[in-house]
Amino acid sequence: MQVAVSEGPVSNRVERQANPAAWKQVVSKYQQPSLWRSVYQLVNSCAPYLALWFLMYRSLAFSHWITLLLAIPAGGFLMRLFIIHHDCGHGSFFKSQKANDIVGFITGVLTLTPYHFWRWEHAVHHAGSGNLDRRDLGAVWTLTVQEYLDAPLWKRIVYRLVRNPFVLLVFVPFILFVILHRFASARASWRNRLSVYWTNLAILAVGAVLSLLMGFKAYLLIHLSVMTVAGTVGVWLFYVQHQFEGVNWQRQGEWDYTVAALEGSSYYKLPRIMQWFSGNIGFHHIHHLSPRIPNYYLEKCHNDDPMFRRTPVVTLFSSLKSLTYQLWDEAHHRLVGFGYLKTLRKREEPVNSPHNGISTGACNL
Repeated sequence: MQVAVSEGPVSNRVERQANPAAWKQVVSKYQQPSLWRSVYQLVNSCAPYLALWFLMYRSLAFSHWITLLLAIPAGGFLMRLFIIHHDCGHGSFFKSQKANDIVGFITGVLTLTPYHFWRWEHAVHHAGSGNLDRRDLGAVWTLTVQEYLDAPLWKRIVYRLVRNPFVLLVFVPFILFVILHRFASARASWRNRLSVYWTNLAILAVGAVLSLLMGFKAYLLIHLSVMTVAGTVGVWLFYVQHQFEGVNWQRQGEWDYTVAALEGSSYYKLPRIMQWFSGNIGFHHIHHLSPRIPNYYLEKCHNDDPMFRRTPVVTLFSSLKSLTYQLWDEAHHRLVGFGYLKTLRKREEPVNSPHNGISTGACNL
């Protein structure tokens, strides 16, 4: 299958791109965290979470179904604590870096996420978000059509499994938070690897104490059920904010930070209650434009200037379509599903990949 070269819809980039000088002036007003707002958010997230944990424990004496129902709001508050952990990693929750590190470590233990290691990995994601040549760390595994066609059979099978919605939203969060976060990448610095070990020890200590107080089975049931809710919603939010209809991804030579933020990250317009639990992370374009903005100022920044409102808007209903996207079609500059491969086979239509030359892959899987 021959490869066609396409530049993608970038001819109007200058017209579509916000002036960096203009947006930097706008976002600078929101980059200073408010101590009282940060402390208040910490309290209104942590206190209800601990109260729900206690209620879940007490409910075990009556009905496990009640326990599992309480895991839903508890998972919402845990997700909110992860947003605080996330802001601390960006140095945006407190002015003091020491305060960010302390709160980041504690919330990291609660969310099973090693603070310094995750901060490094997430910084890699920000530095290459929307860049097709930098998809190695901190991103949902995404192949181009050509890469999929060129991949060996075992890799195509694994990729299809990972991109299955049920696996992606149920098993992947468990594997990521419970298993993968317990190990450090060889690419990480010694300090980042050390944070994984310290976090593991802290998790073990907390788990041991709670198991002594309430029993190991009770601790495991409560913690895993809450983590499942928070992890599933969290992975979904991360997924849909970078994989949506109209997303703009580019190769290194065409990649631009501003365009990647405003057109490679969505404005996920959620109902107010979901926006609150998710810590305004739906304003993802603003977050990628300026990670130094605390989560509680993202909406204000979005509303401050019309330049931010041309970012792709994804609603709760329209976001469901993201589940049908599995591959990036470079020829047409869009996300497509696996069904698109059947179309290619029937029409023998060339796909774009300026790096791979001729494809010898099969379209039947």
